[in-house]
Amino acid sequence: MADALVSVVLEQLSSIIIQEVQREVRLVVGVENEVKKLTSNFQAIQAVFADAEERQLKDQLVKHWLDQLKDVSYDMDDVLDEWGTAIAKSQSKVNEHPPKNKRKVCSFMIFSCFRFREVGLRRDIALKIKELNERIDVIVIEKNRFHFKLLEAGIKQLEHRKTTSVIDVEEVKGREMDKVRVMKMLLSESGQGPALRIISLVGMGGIGKTTLARLVYNDNVVETHFEKRIWVCVSDPFDEITIAKAILEALMGSVHNLIELQTLLEKIQSLIREKKFLLVLDDVWNEDSTKWEQLKDSLKCGLPGSRILVTTRKRNVASSMGSSPSTDILELGLLSIDECWSLFSRLAFFEKNSRERGDLEDIGRQIAAKCKGLPLAAKSLGSLLRFKSRIEEWESVLNSHVWEIEEAESKILAPLWLSYFDLPSEMRQCFSYCAVFPKDFRFRRDALIKLWMAQGFLRETRNKEMELMGRECFEALAARSFFQDFEKDEGDGSIYACKMHDMVHDFAQSLTKNECFSVDIDGAAESKIDSFSRDARHSMVVFRNYETDPYPATIHSFNKLRSLIVDGHRRSSMNAALPNLIANLSCLRTLKLSGCGIEEVPSNIGKLIHLRHVDLSRNRIRELPEEMCELYNMLTLDVSFCSELERLPDNIGRLVKLRHLSVDNWQFVKMRGVEGLSSLRELDEFHVSGSDEVSNIGDLRNLNHLQGSLTIRWLGDVKDPDKVKKAELKSKKHLTHLGLFFESRTDREKINDDEVLEVLEPPPNLESLEIRYYQGVILLRVFPGWINKLRVVALQNWGKIENLPPLGKLPSLEELSVSWMRCVGRVGREFLGLGVDCEDGEDSDISIGEMTSSSSSNTIIAFPKLKSLLFGFMEEWEEWEGGEGGNEDKTNISISTIIVPSLRSLEIRWCPKLKALPDYVLQSTTLEQLTITYSPILGEQFEEGGKGWPNASHTPNIRI
Repeated sequence: MADALVSVVLEQLSSIIIQEVQREVRLVVGVENEVKKLTSNFQAIQAVFADAEERQLKDQLVKHWLDQLKDVSYDMDDVLDEWGTAIAKSQSKVNEHPPKNKRKVCSFMIFSCFRFREVGLRRDIALKIKELNERIDVIVIEKNRFHFKLLEAGIKQLEHRKTTSVIDVEEVKGREMDKVRVMKMLLSESGQGPALRIISLVGMGGIGKTTLARLVYNDNVVETHFEKRIWVCVSDPFDEITIAKAILEALMGSVHNLIELQTLLEKIQSLIREKKFLLVLDDVWNEDSTKWEQLKDSLKCGLPGSRILVTTRKRNVASSMGSSPSTDILELGLLSIDECWSLFSRLAFFEKNSRERGDLEDIGRQIAAKCKGLPLAAKSLGSLLRFKSRIEEWESVLNSHVWEIEEAESKILAPLWLSYFDLPSEMRQCFSYCAVFPKDFRFRRDALIKLWMAQGFLRETRNKEMELMGRECFEALAARSFFQDFEKDEGDGSIYACKMHDMVHDFAQSLTKNECFSVDIDGAAESKIDSFSRDARHSMVVFRNYETDPYPATIHSFNKLRSLIVDGHRRSSMNAALPNLIANLSCLRTLKLSGCGIEEVPSNIGKLIHLRHVDLSRNRIRELPEEMCELYNMLTLDVSFCSELERLPDNIGRLVKLRHLSVDNWQFVKMRGVEGLSSLRELDEFHVSGSDEVSNIGDLRNLNHLQGSLTIRWLGDVKDPDKVKKAELKSKKHLTHLGLFFESRTDREKINDDEVLEVLEPPPNLESLEIRYYQGVILLRVFPGWINKLRVVALQNWGKIENLPPLGKLPSLEELSVSWMRCVGRVGREFLGLGVDCEDGEDSDISIGEMTSSSSSNTIIAFPKLKSLLFGFMEEWEEWEGGEGGNEDKTNISISTIIVPSLRSLEIRWCPKLKALPDYVLQSTTLEQLTITYSPILGEQFEEGGKGWPNASHTPNIRI
């Protein structure tokens, strides 16, 4: 990370020098010379970085030198950030426009005031720079003693075409016989042996224990055999309460307020008693059998045949857990040469042609042999060489000195070092930052990118925004096998969440030994935290015992922290600790306090000038202090699910750099001043009131950088339709999802919902639309203007509507959800959009021609691309036209009409009066899933043997 930090410092120095040249007054003599000297020193250091990084692997003195450099670079970054912030804030204050009659006087006073403050500030900064220069001088002298070589490091570029696609390879190679053996152990019903058999998979890190366990756990035979399956990642330390809570969460989804071990165990027993279960305890390190006995005894109430499957790196652990050495311990061996080559080559030769493969295969086999049969090593090196096509690049990997590392499990470390060195310096920072999280932590892509942004790891360019750079970085790390266990979006296939392999996490921690730490608070907090370096920069604190553990005072002394992430499990209260915490941690860039029981945010938070990311979600805050509006560098503010939050600060518009604002809430939040946030990329909800003094829909006018999803909630009537038009949604070309929630209003004469839809003018690239609490009469001339590229539509709680709009005319619609339509008793031809007229007697804006199939001018297609259809909570709905064996005469549907030709899934949820499904659904040859829930009349028909069964039995999956 040191090389990236040096680059950041040099960039800041250059920027500040330019700003100083443009200013007319020099307030501190000598600063310019100090800055020039500092720049020269950093440039000299930067020139030898490539050699220093390679030598640190074998030379502890070089590693210590790099650690010192990293420390002073952090401090310099803080000083320069303070300086740059002061310059920018003073300039913005001078440029503010006071009222005309006070403009001249106020401008002079503001200018003079800030000039006076700048004198003191700049003198203070000058002293700090001089002190840091003295530290750098020492580091430069030491540099010269090492006689580093001037190597051409070059600027590494990512091949974005390839990095955006992560290859889904089979991670288990050569484990077929091992899987058969484990399955036999799990499924055996022998009457001999203990009532609760404990099976252990033992092997070194990266050999595939967890992958094999997951393969068995998800096997269809195993899934059918065991009534309950539970997966718990244990890691270190072994804490019975934590494990018991994890088991309970897997069984019932929540542990509520249970904190006593005995209570937890009794609840677990009640849920598994007389049931056959499989419990996987992944990554166990504990060798003390007494810590395990009480939990193990509580699990013996399951049916005979229940199993516990343990993965561990140590055979002693397997014995202490109760696995029989002769029958219940399986030690995983290394992959064969051919198996290792197969895994390596599938990745390394991805998208390479036969000629390239021929040129590289011999050297590739030599590289694969260096993996020594370890799957993770083969996968890491294969992922690395996937992006290299020249023989010289492959030879460099083969001949690298990292293979000479003499450390524990170096067979894994060497490939990881090679992959790490191949990353651009900025991406190395992003990877190593992940060491702040505990093992088995589930990363959410977008949340991680925001944390990277807060630390300054992502540099925006003229053509590429930080968020896009973050996504490319995330995808590149995933493609290089630094991440695993991917969770993907069903729509576009992109990864939205993942985890790290334990060995990769260990490697990341080795890179940040004195910088990052995570700690579980379980009663011994102070002693645990005291063991970490006081120079730590990033920390995550996890509360395990909720209210019983106070916030550790020791953390206040870590005054160099740049990240403080607290997982409060929505129980812990930090109200007493928060003022001192903020007062002491002046270097913070990230403050994440979600679910910590916070009721009030101290006003001194405004002094944290470096702060860029604040997450106060799921707390009991009523309002935020106005001092937060002084946080000039703020990029992300999250106050979502703060159920008591009443308003945002009136001067929130001063946060001119704010890019992400999350206020998703159960109640109305007053949002005055949002019009100033022109840098916003994300605003999940905007709350509009009937009073212009609180929240005006027109305040959205300048927010043209908004991306993704926006929900507008109306509480109170809008008096003037022209103000709705001022929102200029049509200018927000990056919005793809829009929610319109017309909530509680009284005077319906001011403006109706149809008029709002008419004047709003939708974003041009809208793909998803959700409308709730609609009280209009859906003028048919309104809806056609909203179709655009709509793929997803959700309609909910339309109080007055008796007939559904002509949704069948939407040419791109793939998913449709209709729910809580209390006045709808019948769904007919108007829903399909066939022959519907407007109220004034004219044809609707969408012509029949727009629904014409390309194969025949006489063929009309309703819902041409619809794949998923859901109707829910339609309590008065009785008739779906076309049901009861409907025919042409009854429905008046032309024989040349095609309806829902692409339907895959239909769900009917809580429609108690619905009598039948229409023929066009029953006769669908594409329907794969039919789900009927809490709809007794319909459910009875489609149970096997019911009168509707013959018509739907061809559907593969029917669930009642």
